[in-house]
Amino acid sequence: MTRPVPSKPEGAAHYPGKPACLPARRLPALLLATLVAALAPCGGHGAVRAGAPAPSGRWASNAPADPAASNAVLMRAISLVGTPYRYGGNTPEGGFDCSGLVNYVYRDMLDLRLPRTSRDLAAWQGPRIAPERLTAADLVFFGSRGQVSHVGIYVGEGRFVHAPSSGGTVRLDRLDGPYWRDHYSGAKRVLH
Repeated sequence: MTRPVPSKPEGAAHYPGKPACLPARRLPALLLATLVAALAPCGGHGAVRAGAPAPSGRWASNAPADPAASNAVLMRAISLVGTPYRYGGNTPEGGFDCSGLVNYVYRDMLDLRLPRTSRDLAAWQGPRIAPERLTAADLVFFGSRGQVSHVGIYVGEGRFVHAPSSGGTVRLDRLDGPYWRDHYSGAKRVLH
């Protein structure tokens, strides 16, 4: 006896064992408040540089200049947690590398085109941001020996969304975690 194959419901996970990723446009404001609450416990042409002061672990609550745009970026980035990593990837269906994730989120939510690589993003014209001035939707950069090699999207409370490595998935991490603290190289503000 063969069983019929159930149809995939709308919003179902795009790969087994992972939660569905729903477009941020469909997420209500109440969900935003819930996600932000859940996160709490758990410059010019100058490029950010290695050796920047590492985040201290004390996180000020800084209001974004454009709360609606910042919330759209935040919600879309969080909705992509669990998406597979793929070098050169820039879509939820195909996977993401770190800069592909950043580009996709800003393009999808704000129709904003950003440089494609983490190094080019670090050299981009957004102002540099001190760790104590971080706000949701800022870009955070990591590297070593004076070279930027990784980027993520700051979501608040010392956490950021990023696509960390081959074989992994998009995830939330803490800026003051041992690896990230030691490789932090600065931040840039995209939304003014």
